[in-house]
Amino acid sequence: MNINKITGIALFFLLVVSCEVHTPKPRGYIRFDLPEKEYRLFDSVCPFRFEYPVYGKMVSIEGENCWYNLMFPQYLATIYLSYQPIRNNLAELLDDAHIFVYRHDVKANAIEPQLIQTKNDGIVGLLFDIEGNTASSVQFFVTDSIKHFVRGSLYFYSTPNSDSLSPLIDFFRKDIEHLIETVDFKTK
Repeated sequence: MNINKITGIALFFLLVVSCEVHTPKPRGYIRFDLPEKEYRLFDSVCPFRFEYPVYGKMVSIEGENCWYNLMFPQYLATIYLSYQPIRNNLAELLDDAHIFVYRHDVKANAIEPQLIQTKNDGIVGLLFDIEGNTASSVQFFVTDSIKHFVRGSLYFYSTPNSDSLSPLIDFFRKDIEHLIETVDFKTK
């Protein structure tokens, strides 16, 4: 046999045997180390108070009366909070809150409202779980139906991906529930 044929056959077998089949690894998501739940009282000149997580930072919105951002910079998340006094406009405030929620209907797989009872009599809240790759996954409002109305929404500063954000959404949803349950409107 010709030496070139033997070399060619040997190279062919070497290439066939040395080739491994690579299978792609499944796509992974970042792991979040979440802190223990602990809360502190937020009490200001505004006519409401509530408990919020110690790992969050309350920032007043300049130029807006009693509007705050509850920021979680380590998770690129913010809960936007706005207060409105009720002045014969409860229906309008409720409509606005529902409009903000249902603006996400285009991308949402489902929108699930849930009634939340607070620790204080006469104060009720409605919590909306917005499922799917939406800009906001949780929104809520809480009111005494007479004088006070607080609305809030959770946003992340990242591309909406409910799969990767799911642990954080669940984590902050519990904080929002606690915030709603501890809301107390001040009387003068």
